Amino acid sequence: MSIVDVWPSGSMALLTQSEADALSLSSKGELYELYRNCSLAVLNSGNITDNSKELLDNFSDFEISIIRNERGLKLELINPPKSAVVEGVVIKKLRNHLYSVLRDIVQLQSLGKDRENFLRKQYESESAYITNLIFIILRNAGVLKAGVKPNIAVCWGGHSVSKSEYEYAYNVGLELGLRKIDICTGCGPGVMEAPMKGSFQGFSEQCEQDKCRMIGLTEPSIIAAEPPNAMVSDLVILPDIEKRLESFVRLGHTMIIFPGGPGTAEELLYILAIKMSGENKHNFLPLILTGNKESEEYFNALTEFLVLSFGPDVTRYYDLIIDDPVAVATKVKQNNESVLDHRTITHDSYCFNWTLKIPYELQISNPVSHEFMAKLNLKRDQEPWKLACNLRAAFSGIVAGNVKEYGIKLVAQKGPFKLHGDKDIIRSMDKLLRSYIKQGRVLLSKKEYKPCYELVKD
Repeated sequence: MSIVDVWPSGSMALLTQSEADALSLSSKGELYELYRNCSLAVLNSGNITDNSKELLDNFSDFEISIIRNERGLKLELINPPKSAVVEGVVIKKLRNHLYSVLRDIVQLQSLGKDRENFLRKQYESESAYITNLIFIILRNAGVLKAGVKPNIAVCWGGHSVSKSEYEYAYNVGLELGLRKIDICTGCGPGVMEAPMKGSFQGFSEQCEQDKCRMIGLTEPSIIAAEPPNAMVSDLVILPDIEKRLESFVRLGHTMIIFPGGPGTAEELLYILAIKMSGENKHNFLPLILTGNKESEEYFNALTEFLVLSFGPDVTRYYDLIIDDPVAVATKVKQNNESVLDHRTITHDSYCFNWTLKIPYELQISNPVSHEFMAKLNLKRDQEPWKLACNLRAAFSGIVAGNVKEYGIKLVAQKGPFKLHGDKDIIRSMDKLLRSYIKQGRVLLSKKEYKPCYELVKD
């Protein structure tokens, strides 16, 4: 058995008795398993996997113990991944990420049911409560910078991409870095890593690498499948996927989507649902889809699915740029200047988009289950933004069945999720998903992929 000690610094060096008990190995507090699994995922950074169950099984003997003493607080790591330790000391960036895990999980514990209910009463609606909770989490993490002009490009895309697609995303990041634009991603490998690496190089060439911000937003059920990559400087763990997605759009200023799999489709549908909502008609949320020449087939299949589901007007909600990193970075720069003008006129915060109206359907956290997936309305007899919300939920369930521990277990126990909808939408969705499987965009592993879903034509 190997034991490594870590001493948190700053405010995280001190915990209340109840906070320590909730996370403690000795008392097996209510949040211990969550805290342990997130800490393990952070320590596994740089190791290639996208199967959270596999990671947790491989390190079943890992434990983390919180010890309070006269000096404050000590973390005792029992059997941590060897790659996280050099000469008996945890790598500094991983130590910083461990502090982030501790901060965000403690924040969950400090809310508690009574405190949560008290806070809810302070707001006019559940929706307002959720948005304010997200603001508090991001503020406590130090990623909201007051008075700084809009400068964050959110980069979404797949963890399983080809070498040329990775290089293209790197080159886009390089051009963004040369223009001193900060990067925010889902913090994992693939397209979540490449723009960050490129941006750091761009900032370095401008001799401003110390000003480069690399923000990674994750959540407990995905962090084990997508451990933070080595470039992430600011790690934030949101309570669930819905709050993570809302954090992206409220924190970021321009959204960029690179090629990806079901998770990227989920993110795109999330943005489109917001943009198609009539309440956001005059809100400015720029969206760019981009990839190299090799990715054209990917974007053709995606466009075909979107047009069939929502009609040809859907393409006006985004810009499509193929094989031109300079054009992407130039457009981001222009977009951020327009965001600055818009928020100045509307008196909205530069660092947090308060005026954006996010449908409550996109904010509530619905645990994925066979019953939930079967009840999703994937038909056109509803407003387009609602169809986008339901399609987003369908892709989110597929992601859970592919890479999240609880989703993998559900599918193993009860078989694939069943989705119902209009014949042509189901057919188009099936075609899109099959193209992802064919292109190797669903899993990093080279094992034969067995779909966790079954599409049913009504």
